[in-house]
Amino acid sequence: MTVMPVPPPIALHAELSHRCPLKCPYCSNPLALEPASRELDTAAWKRVLDEAAEAGALQVHFSGGEPCARGDLEDLVAHAAAAGLYINLITSAVTVDRARLERLKAAGLQHVQISFQDTRPAEADRISGFAGGQARKLAAAREVVDLGLALTINAVLHRHNIERVEEFIDLALDLGAGRIEIANVQYYGWALLNRAALMPTRRQLIAMDAAVKARLPSLTGRIVVDYVVPDYYARRPKSCMGGWGRRFILVTPSGLALPCHAAETIPGMSFETVGSRPLSAIWEDGEAFRRFRGTDWMPRPCRDCDQREQDWGGCRCQALALAGDAAAADPVCEKSDRHAEVVAMAEADSATDAPIRYRGSL
Repeated sequence: MTVMPVPPPIALHAELSHRCPLKCPYCSNPLALEPASRELDTAAWKRVLDEAAEAGALQVHFSGGEPCARGDLEDLVAHAAAAGLYINLITSAVTVDRARLERLKAAGLQHVQISFQDTRPAEADRISGFAGGQARKLAAAREVVDLGLALTINAVLHRHNIERVEEFIDLALDLGAGRIEIANVQYYGWALLNRAALMPTRRQLIAMDAAVKARLPSLTGRIVVDYVVPDYYARRPKSCMGGWGRRFILVTPSGLALPCHAAETIPGMSFETVGSRPLSAIWEDGEAFRRFRGTDWMPRPCRDCDQREQDWGGCRCQALALAGDAAAADPVCEKSDRHAEVVAMAEADSATDAPIRYRGSL
């Protein structure tokens, strides 16, 4: 077996809580949400932040659920700043006002990422399950920019709003965002449960792709655009999380250390809890992080592919969802013998008028 040096993680994704006022049907959180009673306390999270910095991480992304549900968020931001981490807050923004943003900035917050469910208030509120949410998000985004914090708009696209991709771009420009993530829904967690309700048609995707690419030249120097297309219509898989156990370490509200958001769905995996060992040790030689790291685990055709160190075999959780085996070639890849099934599945789902099942409804 080839022994590969393990680079330090670039970032820690700190999922502070699964509590959230929104009920988005594409949420990446697990179907079984962790209650507040199981969340790590302030001292434990501070230890995690210190250990992430010691392991070489440069950034921390405070996320959830809704990280602002934690009353100790300012304390955790200040601790992360003292540890030398760049601090990003990933928030729905519906509970954030200027006073709290001012406190968070004073504590060391540098960047805020706000998700938008649509450009049209009624549709946005329908998808989020939160009445009046769009107006609150817009107000919070303007406060973020007014306070001099960096702003990213996360535009989550699916069948019901994909035709408004240019409106999302215009919204981000109008708000003064420095970055927009055009994030077509990735089908894990609640999104997988709602795949037949959210999958766009091929025609919608082609039109969206053309619209984005036509706008890109005019956006150079005005806003950074991150663009993620739906995997099910792709010919090659994406490098999920930059490669399993290569760039990111995620800690759940209860303290499990994971290589990605959906790793807990893979049967037979063993995940360590922070506090059992230093985070650097879990990252470097933890069983879960070693399982699909590098290329030695790969089956054919992945192991013979000249792209194996670019896409790292694609997404393990997606392979599980589509092929029933996390160690299989990602069926999104055209070299997989199951690729045609995935394309047919996407076409069938996009033609299905399935009802939306909202987060927390089980």
